[in-house]
Amino acid sequence: MAFDADEEILQDFLVEAGEILEKLSEQLVDLEQNPDDSDLLNAIFRGFHTVKGGAGFLQLEALVNCCHSAENVFDILRNHKRKVDSELMDVVLEALDHLNAMFEQVRNHEELTPAPDALIAALDALAEPQGGAPAAQQPEQTDAEQGEDHGDITDDEFEQLLDALGNDNAESGSVADQGADAGSTGDDSASGDDITDDEFEALLDQLHGKGQFAGAPAEEDAVEAPADAGEQSETGRDDLITDDEFEKLLDDLHGKGGSPTADDGQKPAASEPEPSPEAPKPAAKPEQPGKTEAKTPPAPAKEQGPAAETTVRVDTKRLDDIMNMVGELVLVRNRLQRLGAQSDDEHMHKAVSNLDVVTTDLQSAVMQTRMQPIKKVFGRFPRVVRDLARSLKKEVSLVMHGEDTDLDKNLVEALSDPLVHLVRNSVDHGIEAPDVREKAGKPRAGTVTLNAEQEGDHILLSIEDDGAGMDPEVLRRKAVEKGIYDQDAADRLTENECYNLIFAAGFSTKDQISDVSGRGVGMDVVKTKIGQLNGQLNVESELGKGSRIVIKVPLTLAIMPTLMIMLGDQSFALPLVNVVEIFHLDLSKTNIVDGRECIVVRDKVFPLFHIKRWLVRGASEPEPDNAHVVIVAMGTRQVGFVVDQLIGQEEVVIKPLGRALQGTPGMAGATITGDGRIALIIDVPSLLQQYG
Repeated sequence: MAFDADEEILQDFLVEAGEILEKLSEQLVDLEQNPDDSDLLNAIFRGFHTVKGGAGFLQLEALVNCCHSAENVFDILRNHKRKVDSELMDVVLEALDHLNAMFEQVRNHEELTPAPDALIAALDALAEPQGGAPAAQQPEQTDAEQGEDHGDITDDEFEQLLDALGNDNAESGSVADQGADAGSTGDDSASGDDITDDEFEALLDQLHGKGQFAGAPAEEDAVEAPADAGEQSETGRDDLITDDEFEKLLDDLHGKGGSPTADDGQKPAASEPEPSPEAPKPAAKPEQPGKTEAKTPPAPAKEQGPAAETTVRVDTKRLDDIMNMVGELVLVRNRLQRLGAQSDDEHMHKAVSNLDVVTTDLQSAVMQTRMQPIKKVFGRFPRVVRDLARSLKKEVSLVMHGEDTDLDKNLVEALSDPLVHLVRNSVDHGIEAPDVREKAGKPRAGTVTLNAEQEGDHILLSIEDDGAGMDPEVLRRKAVEKGIYDQDAADRLTENECYNLIFAAGFSTKDQISDVSGRGVGMDVVKTKIGQLNGQLNVESELGKGSRIVIKVPLTLAIMPTLMIMLGDQSFALPLVNVVEIFHLDLSKTNIVDGRECIVVRDKVFPLFHIKRWLVRGASEPEPDNAHVVIVAMGTRQVGFVVDQLIGQEEVVIKPLGRALQGTPGMAGATITGDGRIALIIDVPSLLQQYG
């Protein structure tokens, strides 16, 4: 393994190959649904080929071998010598898993663990034509197909072509005689070791037919052309291609936007002669030295070259530092706004207003640099659903919407595990077996729908299935069996509260524990993680029709909109994402339910908490008759917080607590308010877990 290569080259390989491997997982599952999609077959073939080329350049033999075997399978598939089926996809997906494992080892500069020999043998067996077609027929059909697909041929086929060329030389020397005017050249070509340019062109014509960029049809033109440059430009038009044609040829070969790194990496990955079939057409330029002047006119194409460099790789730590500085700027902006409001100076008001506009635009621009499409998370689900459905012997299709919705990179990473749990839960618990669905008058194949959309400064994610739905009575019974509620409390639960029981720790409707579910851990993890992200969960279900889980999370965690409140003379910040509504309450009209003080608002019961007693020392004086109540939500639960005073909405930057205060229950951090005071940011889930 050659990690002593230039670190920049290695990083280029990691970026490019990482994107390709990530996309291959989705493409392979898509191919299983659309086995006759030739464009998809070619894209997968090129993906394995590109990774193999880059790995070969870095001398990563284990990666090269696995990619080469997978590439051969798709070479057979795209030439219609074998059909795509589930068993074949199982083997290829297993190979992709090993490729991903080796890729991580390359990223960590570890020694590669080669794919098992049995897997390579299985891939090699799948690379043979279905039905035992004679191997001698392969090169002819493969060449015809590959002539359409940009001219790639395998090593074995190239060796056979050389053998065929040697036989042609032995039978007829006419081409060699025309290509050589001295004895030495004729001897070399007769020996079979070297071939002339004309022989090579004739061989290419024989392989692929005379195409758009074929050589000059008549040898007389080639001989007479050097005598007259004007004539040469006319008769030799087929030999020369313009820069635009050459660019189009490269696009056809490698796809648009292909990195030059991939091309450079492909050459050392295979035997020495391999690049020659890929580069015959551009090689027509240097064959005729007298035509160098013809290359100069199309200069504009070259001038456009540097413009293609439109991206730059930046360390995420640098982006975080910039975000922190913008956060400081936001705090200064808030302070100046408060001071400006107290001033009568018109120029001061204008300056503060301009600063506000610029700061808001800068904040938005910096946040955009941290944004990533949620497709980074969604991309793994086709494979998750496919593998789980096969193991459970179910038929499930996955539909995804809103994959281009952007959110903070930290949220993308944090949402990965909760969404995996929810998708697996939909396939395992929601979708019924094909026979059961058929008896219920449903299609045999169930559907799981993933949706993402932006709503203001929040992201809404939904996971929906058309399965069996949830039965509130079954959930109540399970809650009593698990000891989560007694029978009386369970009977009083609303349907929505019953659905939310699935997020309770240790709760599961499965009677038997399997490697997929039954321990009651997965959904509890979802609730905890969404709570840590200041998000909300909502469950909707209809028996026999299916279920829908909606997650609401903020766009970013760096700068947080909050509701500023006062408890005594101390200010606190409640994350606005948790705030549902605010109202003024007569505290004498509260009720006691199950020993807890509650209020009834629009026929809904909310537990009531006087958080001043928890957070402010010496707050033992009698409570006033009237107070402000803030209804907050965390996960699936809603409660009321009694506060002394409401200050208003303010954007704050979360600062970590000092060492003495780190780990304080109910506190997410601190910030500086617009009036220059320090306010603690309340962590609602942690606060209720500690005190409620």
